[in-house]
Amino acid sequence: MDILKERLRGLNLGGWFSQVDCIEEKDPQGFPGFYKHAEMFISEQDLMRIKGWDFNHVRLPIDYFNFFKGENLAQDKLAFELLDKAVEKILNIGLAIILDLHKCPGHDFHQGTLGGLQPFFTDWEFREEAKKVWSVLAERYGSKNGILLEILNEPVAPSSEIWNNVKDELFWHIRKAAPKAPIVVGSNRWNNPEDFKDLTPLEDDNVLYSFHSYQPVIFTHQKAAWIPEPYFHQDRPWPGSYAPPQNRNVTITLPLEDGAWDKNRLRSTMENALEFRAKYNVPVACNEFGVYVQVERQSQLNWLRDFTSLLREADVGFSYWNYKNLDFGIISTGESLHKDLPQYGNPERLDNELAELLREA
Repeated sequence: MDILKERLRGLNLGGWFSQVDCIEEKDPQGFPGFYKHAEMFISEQDLMRIKGWDFNHVRLPIDYFNFFKGENLAQDKLAFELLDKAVEKILNIGLAIILDLHKCPGHDFHQGTLGGLQPFFTDWEFREEAKKVWSVLAERYGSKNGILLEILNEPVAPSSEIWNNVKDELFWHIRKAAPKAPIVVGSNRWNNPEDFKDLTPLEDDNVLYSFHSYQPVIFTHQKAAWIPEPYFHQDRPWPGSYAPPQNRNVTITLPLEDGAWDKNRLRSTMENALEFRAKYNVPVACNEFGVYVQVERQSQLNWLRDFTSLLREADVGFSYWNYKNLDFGIISTGESLHKDLPQYGNPERLDNELAELLREA
C-alpha cells in the first residue's frame, strides 16, 4: 500500500506500548505488568473495529525504555516479540502503521510542558543513543510495506533552528537504514502548526510532515490533572472568549492563547502548515488532536466537529488521539476518574457519538 497517496484517516493506539505508566497509575490494582498488558490492551477485535470504521491506518506510539534496557540499550527480546505480533496483526487486517518514537533517550514531551530543558538537544550522547534505537527500529520495520517511521513525537527544542538541525541528523540516519520507508517529520514545540513557518523541508520525496492540534490548550486541556497551573482549571465553553491570566508568569511553557475563539480562529491555526504544503508540494497531516473527556460534553463535541470539518475542507489527513484511555479515549476502561461519564454508559464503555463523528471526518 502507498499510504501517502491516500488521505490519512486513523486513530492513535497510545497506551499500548507507550505511556504505560499512565495506564498503571489509573488502575494500579488491575495492572498486570507490562508484558501481559501489551498482550491484552489492544485486541484483534479492536483492530477489526477500527478497520470496520473505514479508517486506513493507526499511529502506534512506543517509548524506547520498554524495548531497550540499561546503559547499553540492550534489546528486550520479549517486548520486541510482542511488538512484532502487534505489527503483523495490524498489517494483516489491512491498516497502515505510523510507528512513532514517542519518548527517546533524553526527551520527554510532557516534561517539556513543565519548562524542563530536554538534554536530547544539548547533549550529543543522547542523540547517539536515539540513533542506536532508530537503527534497530528502522532495520526491523522499515522494509515492511505499509509502515511509516516517525522520528520523534512532539519535539520541544529551545529553538526551531536547533530542531531543524537535529531532525535532519535523525532523518538521514534513519534513511540509511530504511531507504524506502516513508518517514514522518513534525514541527517544533509539540508539533505546533504555527512552527511550520520555520520548519525546513528535507530533500527527499518520501516524507510526511506532521502537526498536532490542541489549540487552544486552555480549552482542550481544561481541568487536566497533569497540568498544575490553576489557569488551566477553569470551565471554558466552545466557542467562547477566554480572559487572560491575572499573572502571566505561569510555571509552564504551554501557550496561553486567550481571547475569542471560534471555528474561524481555529482555521487560522492551520495556515502555516497549509502554506508549507502548498509551497513545497508535500503531504501534511494532523497526527494528534482531541479534547480532554472531562470537558463539558457539548463544548467537547462542538470543538471536534469544527476541527474535523476544517480537516475535510483542507483535505488534511489525521490520526485522532486516542482510541483507548489516556483521558481522550473513544473507549475508557479502568479510568476511575471517568467511570461515571455518560458517553461511556454502555457495556463496552464506547463513546459511540465520538466514534461516529470521527468516521465522518
